[in-house]
Amino acid sequence: MAEFIQSIKILGTRIQNSKQYNSRYWLLLCVVIAGAVSLPILSVIVNIFVPSGDIWTHLVDTVLIDYITNSFILMLGVGALTILFGVSTAWVITMVEFPGRAVFEWLLLLPLAIPAYLMAYIYTDFFDVTGILQVFIRDYFSISVNEYWFPNIRSRGGAIIIMALAFYPYVYLLARASFLEQSVSFLEAGRSLGYSTRETFFKVSLPLARPGIIAGTALVLMETLNDFGTVQYFGIQTFTTGIYRTWFGLGERVAAAQLSAFLLGFIFLLIILERKSRVKKNIEQEGTSRFKRIRRFSSSRIQKVLSIILCSLPVVLGFIFPLVLLLIMFIQNIDVAINARFYGYIINTISIALLTAFVAVLIALIMAYAKRLSPTPQIRLLNRIAAIGYAIPGSVIAVGVLIPFGLVDNALDSWLRDQFNISFGLIFSGTLFAMVFAYLVRFLAVSFNAVEASLEKITPNMDEAATGMGYSFLKILRKIHIPMMSSSLFTALLLVIVDVMKELPATLIVRPFNFDTLAIQVYRLASDERLAESSGAALAIILVGLIPVLLLNRSISKSRKTEE
Repeated sequence: MAEFIQSIKILGTRIQNSKQYNSRYWLLLCVVIAGAVSLPILSVIVNIFVPSGDIWTHLVDTVLIDYITNSFILMLGVGALTILFGVSTAWVITMVEFPGRAVFEWLLLLPLAIPAYLMAYIYTDFFDVTGILQVFIRDYFSISVNEYWFPNIRSRGGAIIIMALAFYPYVYLLARASFLEQSVSFLEAGRSLGYSTRETFFKVSLPLARPGIIAGTALVLMETLNDFGTVQYFGIQTFTTGIYRTWFGLGERVAAAQLSAFLLGFIFLLIILERKSRVKKNIEQEGTSRFKRIRRFSSSRIQKVLSIILCSLPVVLGFIFPLVLLLIMFIQNIDVAINARFYGYIINTISIALLTAFVAVLIALIMAYAKRLSPTPQIRLLNRIAAIGYAIPGSVIAVGVLIPFGLVDNALDSWLRDQFNISFGLIFSGTLFAMVFAYLVRFLAVSFNAVEASLEKITPNMDEAATGMGYSFLKILRKIHIPMMSSSLFTALLLVIVDVMKELPATLIVRPFNFDTLAIQVYRLASDERLAESSGAALAIILVGLIPVLLLNRSISKSRKTEE
């Protein structure tokens, strides 16, 4: 008996030592991943303390105030409009019964498929002085440009409207989720007090949904600060255009990094705001689940018509109208929109997107398994750090990648010249390696969230049963986890591919010489007022961008069916 107890103790010690070893192994992997993702951010922060000479003084005296002012005005305008569009449509879809409500649920998501810079190019081609509408007005009324007034699309107001149409689905999604999560008892209490639909919205639902609305608005503001194509095309000086101009126009990497650090401060404030709203939302929703379906308000004929108009407006302006204009443009100019170079851009875009997606999913699997097999506070913190890149603007990440990679390239090249009299050029900063790395930093969170959510659905009991049958970790992964997670892994791949295809600022700064993607082609031709030639590339980006929207709609539909 004593020998049996001693054997059990020895076995327990070995298992404990094995767990400690595995814990250290997973912790080391997470440290490496978090450190790599943090490198661009740390690079930007470190350069705050590097002297930049007179260039920073020049920026402060000439354009810094414009960068701050324009960025702040865009944030205020876009934030206000997205709240108006997103919250009103989310409330009507959730709480009001009207014809076509189920269709509008997913139609309101479609503007996510069109990047803001594409929408800016398309709307400008239609509304600008030389655009279709104004040319028609002058021809029809036989007047000149100076004889009538027309709002200028290339302005801060135009940029605010276009960004709001492109970004409002973020607020719509989170606001609608907040309305759906509210306890039915609160709504029924409002009805028993005789509240009308409007009074129920302002006095009951809106205060409860405020954390979700704030979280959605924070995401919108991050996207607003990240935008480059729209503000550059409209001639609006913001931090993203300033970073690009300082890096490429002035050749000042330190000053570009310091501008990036300035922009990073805005982002960190928004991240803190979003985190606090998420915690507040969890506290307010705790213990207030709904076990019955929401009883929607009945509406009069006028209210039904108004609801349809309200939900149609952002869909038409944010998706249908620009898509129709682009399709007409593509059909009329198909001979120049589709050429030999077009297929080369597709090959470049798909290849770099596939490579990034596969690496991102592989790293996401490592992070998710580290949290599953060794759920320590340190690993949770490291995973959160590794996933922070999605909130950082692409221009900031690009600058943060090129600075350290450039230093390594120069040091390595100098050493090779001194020791062996050979030179390999820019091994890191001038190749696809830097491009893929920048994408990984930016979009790792996308793949990690999908993989982590899928892995959490596999109960530990399955792992224990498989271990009892003698399965190794790799065999459990191959035989059990991968088949069960295949759908989510495929979704994670698609999401990263689409984000890479749409990304403009990081691609513009980091791409190697003579390596162009669809986004770069659209940006270059649109900047030269040759949007018709770029319509094929623009249409390809939009069609691919529909994939995550359809996946998101399917996910929402499944969750709704499960609840009901």
